[in-house]
Amino acid sequence: MTPNLRGALWMLASAVLFTAMTTLIKYLGAGYPAALQTFYRQLAGVIVLLPLVARDWRGALRTTRPGILIFRSSAGVLAMILAFYAYQELPLADANALSFTRTLWLVPLAALVLREPLGPMRIAAAGVGFVGVLIMLKPGGDGAHWLGWPQAAALASALLFALTITGMKVMTRDHSPFTLLVYAAGLGLVFSIPPALFVWRWPNWPDLGLLALMGVIGTLTQGCYIKGMEAGEAAVMAPIDYTRLVFAVAAGFLLFHETPSPAVLAGAAVVVASTLYISVREHRLSRLKAAAEPPP
Repeated sequence: MTPNLRGALWMLASAVLFTAMTTLIKYLGAGYPAALQTFYRQLAGVIVLLPLVARDWRGALRTTRPGILIFRSSAGVLAMILAFYAYQELPLADANALSFTRTLWLVPLAALVLREPLGPMRIAAAGVGFVGVLIMLKPGGDGAHWLGWPQAAALASALLFALTITGMKVMTRDHSPFTLLVYAAGLGLVFSIPPALFVWRWPNWPDLGLLALMGVIGTLTQGCYIKGMEAGEAAVMAPIDYTRLVFAVAAGFLLFHETPSPAVLAGAAVVVASTLYISVREHRLSRLKAAAEPPP
Protein backbone atom coordinates (compact mmCIF):
# COMPACT_ATOMS: atom_id res chain seq x y z
CA MET A 1 0.00 0.00 0.00
CA THR A 2 1.49 3.32 -1.08
CA PRO A 3 1.71 6.21 1.42
CA ASN A 4 -0.89 8.21 -0.50
CA LEU A 5 -3.32 5.29 -0.57
CA ARG A 6 -2.83 4.71 3.14
CA GLY A 7 -3.35 8.42 3.78
CA ALA A 8 -6.46 8.44 1.58
CA LEU A 9 -8.02 5.64 3.64
CA TRP A 10 -7.32 7.57 6.86
CA MET A 11 -8.88 10.71 5.34
CA LEU A 12 -11.98 8.81 4.20
CA ALA A 13 -12.32 7.37 7.70
CA SER A 14 -12.06 10.91 9.08
CA ALA A 15 -14.79 12.13 6.70
CA VAL A 16 -17.14 9.27 7.63
CA LEU A 17 -16.54 9.78 11.36
CA PHE A 18 -17.04 13.53 11.02
CA THR A 19 -20.40 12.93 9.35
CA ALA A 20 -21.40 10.54 12.14
CA MET A 21 -20.45 13.16 14.72
CA THR A 22 -22.42 15.96 13.04
CA THR A 23 -25.40 13.64 12.66
CA LEU A 24 -25.39 13.04 16.43
CA ILE A 25 -25.00 16.80 17.03
CA LYS A 26 -28.12 17.48 14.98
CA TYR A 27 -30.07 14.57 16.45
CA LEU A 28 -29.34 15.64 20.04
CA GLY A 29 -29.77 19.35 19.30
CA ALA A 30 -33.41 19.50 20.37
CA GLY A 31 -32.59 18.65 23.98
CA TYR A 32 -28.96 19.65 24.39
CA PRO A 33 -27.76 23.14 23.33
CA ALA A 34 -24.46 23.59 21.52
CA ALA A 35 -22.58 24.76 24.63
CA LEU A 36 -23.60 21.64 26.56
CA GLN A 37 -22.70 19.35 23.66
CA THR A 38 -19.31 21.03 23.46
CA PHE A 39 -18.67 20.25 27.14
CA TYR A 40 -19.44 16.55 26.65
CA ARG A 41 -17.35 16.51 23.47
CA GLN A 42 -14.34 17.90 25.35
CA LEU A 43 -14.90 15.62 28.36
CA ALA A 44 -14.91 12.52 26.18
CA GLY A 45 -11.77 13.71 24.40
CA VAL A 46 -9.92 14.14 27.69
CA ILE A 47 -10.98 10.66 28.87
CA VAL A 48 -9.75 9.11 25.61
CA LEU A 49 -6.38 10.90 25.86
CA LEU A 50 -5.73 10.22 29.57
CA PRO A 51 -4.11 6.76 29.08
CA LEU A 52 -1.75 8.22 26.46
CA VAL A 53 -0.87 11.20 28.65
CA ALA A 54 -0.18 8.89 31.60
CA ARG A 55 2.71 7.28 29.71
CA ASP A 56 4.71 10.52 29.75
CA TRP A 57 2.73 13.32 31.33
CA ARG A 58 5.78 15.58 31.71
CA GLY A 59 6.55 15.40 28.00
CA ALA A 60 2.90 15.77 27.02
CA LEU A 61 2.49 18.94 29.11
CA ARG A 62 5.88 20.53 28.44
CA THR A 63 5.46 24.00 26.90
CA THR A 64 7.29 27.30 26.66
CA ARG A 65 4.36 29.39 25.40
CA PRO A 66 1.30 28.86 27.59
CA GLY A 67 -0.29 32.12 26.46
CA ILE A 68 -0.72 30.97 22.86
CA LEU A 69 -2.06 27.61 24.07
CA ILE A 70 -4.66 29.35 26.21
CA PHE A 71 -5.69 31.56 23.29
CA ARG A 72 -5.93 28.58 20.92
CA SER A 73 -8.05 26.60 23.35
CA SER A 74 -10.45 29.44 24.13
CA ALA A 75 -10.87 30.24 20.44
CA GLY A 76 -11.32 26.54 19.69
CA VAL A 77 -14.08 26.13 22.28
CA LEU A 78 -15.96 29.17 20.97
CA ALA A 79 -15.52 27.90 17.41
CA MET A 80 -16.88 24.50 18.43
CA ILE A 81 -19.94 25.99 20.14
CA LEU A 82 -20.73 28.09 17.07
CA ALA A 83 -20.15 25.14 14.74
CA PHE A 84 -22.40 22.85 16.79
CA TYR A 85 -25.11 25.51 16.75
CA ALA A 86 -24.82 25.78 12.96
CA TYR A 87 -25.06 21.99 12.53
CA GLN A 88 -28.14 21.94 14.74
CA GLU A 89 -29.95 24.74 12.91
CA LEU A 90 -28.83 24.37 9.28
CA PRO A 91 -29.08 21.43 6.88
CA LEU A 92 -25.96 19.29 7.22
CA ALA A 93 -24.87 20.09 3.65
CA ASP A 94 -25.15 23.87 4.21
CA ALA A 95 -23.21 23.80 7.48
CA ASN A 96 -20.48 21.60 5.98
CA ALA A 97 -20.14 23.81 2.91
CA LEU A 98 -19.77 26.97 5.03
CA SER A 99 -17.20 25.24 7.25
CA PHE A 100 -14.84 24.92 4.27
CA THR A 101 -14.33 28.71 4.33
CA ARG A 102 -11.70 28.25 7.05
CA THR A 103 -9.15 27.73 4.25
CA LEU A 104 -10.19 31.09 2.80
CA TRP A 105 -9.79 32.83 6.17
CA LEU A 106 -6.28 31.39 6.42
CA VAL A 107 -5.13 33.57 3.51
CA PRO A 108 -5.39 36.96 5.29
CA LEU A 109 -4.45 35.43 8.66
CA ALA A 110 -1.25 33.99 7.22
CA ALA A 111 -0.29 37.47 6.04
CA LEU A 112 -1.22 39.23 9.30
CA VAL A 113 0.05 36.68 11.84
CA LEU A 114 2.70 34.62 10.06
CA ARG A 115 3.92 37.47 7.82
CA GLU A 116 3.60 35.29 4.73
CA PRO A 117 3.63 37.17 1.41
CA LEU A 118 0.30 37.47 -0.38
CA GLY A 119 0.52 36.99 -4.12
CA PRO A 120 -2.22 38.02 -6.55
CA MET A 121 -3.21 34.40 -7.19
CA ARG A 122 -3.83 33.68 -3.50
CA ILE A 123 -5.88 36.86 -3.13
CA ALA A 124 -7.88 36.09 -6.27
CA ALA A 125 -8.57 32.50 -5.19
CA ALA A 126 -9.75 33.64 -1.75
CA GLY A 127 -11.95 36.29 -3.36
CA VAL A 128 -13.54 33.72 -5.67
CA GLY A 129 -14.16 31.50 -2.67
CA PHE A 130 -16.04 34.21 -0.82
CA VAL A 131 -18.12 34.79 -3.97
CA GLY A 132 -19.11 31.15 -3.57
CA VAL A 133 -20.24 31.93 -0.02
CA LEU A 134 -22.43 34.74 -1.34
CA ILE A 135 -23.95 32.34 -3.86
CA MET A 136 -24.84 29.96 -1.03
CA LEU A 137 -26.35 32.76 1.07
CA LYS A 138 -28.25 34.26 -1.89
CA PRO A 139 -28.25 37.94 -0.82
CA GLY A 140 -31.05 39.85 -2.47
CA GLY A 141 -32.89 36.64 -3.34
CA ASP A 142 -35.84 35.06 -1.57
CA GLY A 143 -34.04 35.34 1.77
CA ALA A 144 -34.13 31.60 2.48
CA HIS A 145 -30.36 31.42 2.80
CA TRP A 146 -29.46 34.99 3.66
CA LEU A 147 -27.27 35.73 6.65
CA GLY A 148 -29.18 34.59 9.71
CA TRP A 149 -27.72 33.57 13.06
CA PRO A 150 -26.89 29.99 11.98
CA GLN A 151 -25.09 31.13 8.83
CA ALA A 152 -23.22 33.82 10.76
CA ALA A 153 -22.26 31.23 13.40
CA ALA A 154 -20.90 28.89 10.71
CA LEU A 155 -18.76 31.64 9.16
CA ALA A 156 -17.53 32.90 12.55
CA SER A 157 -16.68 29.34 13.55
CA ALA A 158 -14.63 28.89 10.37
CA LEU A 159 -12.75 32.12 11.12
CA LEU A 160 -11.99 31.01 14.69
CA PHE A 161 -10.87 27.57 13.53
CA ALA A 162 -8.57 29.31 11.04
CA LEU A 163 -7.12 31.27 13.97
CA THR A 164 -6.44 28.05 15.86
CA ILE A 165 -4.77 26.54 12.78
CA THR A 166 -2.59 29.64 12.45
CA GLY A 167 -1.64 29.32 16.11
CA MET A 168 -0.84 25.65 15.54
CA LYS A 169 1.55 26.58 12.73
CA VAL A 170 3.37 28.86 15.15
CA MET A 171 3.44 26.29 17.95
CA THR A 172 4.58 23.29 15.88
CA ARG A 173 7.98 24.93 15.57
CA ASP A 174 8.78 23.76 19.10
CA HIS A 175 5.80 21.63 20.20
CA SER A 176 4.71 18.14 19.12
CA PRO A 177 1.25 17.65 17.63
CA PHE A 178 0.36 15.41 20.57
CA THR A 179 1.19 18.16 23.08
CA LEU A 180 -1.04 20.57 21.16
CA LEU A 181 -3.84 17.99 21.10
CA VAL A 182 -3.53 17.39 24.86
CA TYR A 183 -3.70 21.10 25.69
CA ALA A 184 -6.57 21.66 23.26
CA ALA A 185 -8.54 18.89 24.98
CA GLY A 186 -7.65 19.77 28.57
CA LEU A 187 -7.92 23.54 28.39
CA GLY A 188 -10.89 23.18 26.07
CA LEU A 189 -12.70 21.18 28.75
CA VAL A 190 -11.99 23.90 31.32
CA PHE A 191 -13.18 26.69 29.01
CA SER A 192 -16.32 24.76 28.03
CA ILE A 193 -17.60 24.50 31.62
CA PRO A 194 -18.87 28.12 32.14
CA PRO A 195 -21.06 28.30 29.00
CA ALA A 196 -22.33 24.77 29.65
CA LEU A 197 -23.50 25.75 33.16
CA PHE A 198 -25.85 28.39 31.70
CA VAL A 199 -27.78 25.71 29.80
CA TRP A 200 -27.09 22.73 32.05
CA ARG A 201 -29.37 19.72 32.23
CA TRP A 202 -28.62 16.19 33.34
CA PRO A 203 -28.92 13.72 30.45
CA ASN A 204 -30.76 10.45 30.75
CA TRP A 205 -28.71 7.30 30.28
CA PRO A 206 -29.39 6.74 26.55
CA ASP A 207 -28.59 10.40 25.77
CA LEU A 208 -25.47 10.25 27.94
CA GLY A 209 -24.29 7.29 25.88
CA LEU A 210 -24.90 9.20 22.65
CA LEU A 211 -23.15 12.32 23.98
CA ALA A 212 -20.16 10.22 25.02
CA LEU A 213 -20.15 8.49 21.63
CA MET A 214 -20.21 11.90 19.91
CA GLY A 215 -17.16 13.00 21.92
CA VAL A 216 -15.23 9.81 21.22
CA ILE A 217 -16.03 10.02 17.50
CA GLY A 218 -14.86 13.64 17.47
CA THR A 219 -11.50 12.65 18.94
CA LEU A 220 -11.15 9.74 16.51
CA THR A 221 -11.96 12.11 13.64
CA GLN A 222 -9.03 14.33 14.60
CA GLY A 223 -6.74 11.33 14.95
CA CYS A 224 -7.65 9.93 11.52
CA TYR A 225 -7.18 13.34 9.92
CA ILE A 226 -3.72 13.75 11.46
CA LYS A 227 -2.72 10.21 10.42
CA GLY A 228 -3.91 10.85 6.88
CA MET A 229 -1.95 14.07 6.55
CA GLU A 230 1.14 12.40 8.02
CA ALA A 231 0.94 9.38 5.69
CA GLY A 232 0.20 11.09 2.36
CA GLU A 233 1.05 14.26 0.49
CA ALA A 234 -0.99 17.25 1.60
CA ALA A 235 -1.95 18.17 -1.97
CA VAL A 236 -3.35 14.67 -2.52
CA MET A 237 -5.07 14.45 0.87
CA ALA A 238 -6.81 17.86 0.74
CA PRO A 239 -9.36 16.92 -1.97
CA ILE A 240 -10.36 13.78 -0.04
CA ASP A 241 -11.41 15.87 2.95
CA TYR A 242 -14.17 17.37 0.80
CA THR A 243 -15.87 13.98 0.54
CA ARG A 244 -17.50 14.83 3.87
CA LEU A 245 -19.75 17.20 1.91
CA VAL A 246 -20.98 14.21 -0.09
CA PHE A 247 -21.52 12.20 3.08
CA ALA A 248 -23.31 15.18 4.67
CA VAL A 249 -25.71 15.45 1.72
CA ALA A 250 -26.45 11.71 1.96
CA ALA A 251 -26.93 11.76 5.75
CA GLY A 252 -29.11 14.87 5.61
CA PHE A 253 -31.32 13.35 2.91
CA LEU A 254 -31.65 9.87 4.45
CA LEU A 255 -31.95 10.81 8.13
CA PHE A 256 -33.40 14.33 8.20
CA HIS A 257 -35.14 14.56 4.78
CA GLU A 258 -32.97 17.52 3.76
CA THR A 259 -32.41 18.39 0.11
CA PRO A 260 -29.70 21.00 -0.62
CA SER A 261 -30.80 23.83 -2.88
CA PRO A 262 -29.10 24.46 -6.26
CA ALA A 263 -27.64 27.69 -4.83
CA VAL A 264 -25.97 25.80 -1.98
CA LEU A 265 -24.54 23.16 -4.33
CA ALA A 266 -23.28 25.80 -6.78
CA GLY A 267 -21.75 27.96 -4.06
CA ALA A 268 -20.19 24.93 -2.39
CA ALA A 269 -18.60 23.93 -5.71
CA VAL A 270 -17.03 27.40 -6.02
CA VAL A 271 -15.75 27.33 -2.42
CA VAL A 272 -14.33 23.81 -2.79
CA ALA A 273 -12.61 24.67 -6.09
CA SER A 274 -11.01 27.83 -4.68
CA THR A 275 -9.84 26.20 -1.46
CA LEU A 276 -8.47 23.23 -3.38
CA TYR A 277 -6.53 25.60 -5.60
CA ILE A 278 -5.09 27.38 -2.57
CA SER A 279 -4.14 24.10 -0.87
CA VAL A 280 -2.50 22.54 -3.92
CA ARG A 281 -0.68 25.74 -4.86
CA GLU A 282 0.69 26.22 -1.34
CA HIS A 283 1.90 22.63 -1.29
CA ARG A 284 3.71 23.05 -4.62
CA LEU A 285 5.32 26.32 -3.53
CA SER A 286 6.53 24.74 -0.28
CA ARG A 287 8.08 21.84 -2.21
CA LEU A 288 9.80 24.23 -4.61
CA LYS A 289 11.10 26.26 -1.68
CA ALA A 290 12.41 23.13 0.03
CA ALA A 291 14.10 21.97 -3.19
CA ALA A 292 15.80 25.35 -3.63
CA GLU A 293 17.31 25.33 -0.14
CA PRO A 294 20.88 24.04 0.09
CA PRO A 295 21.28 20.67 1.87
CA PRO A 296 22.46 20.84 5.50
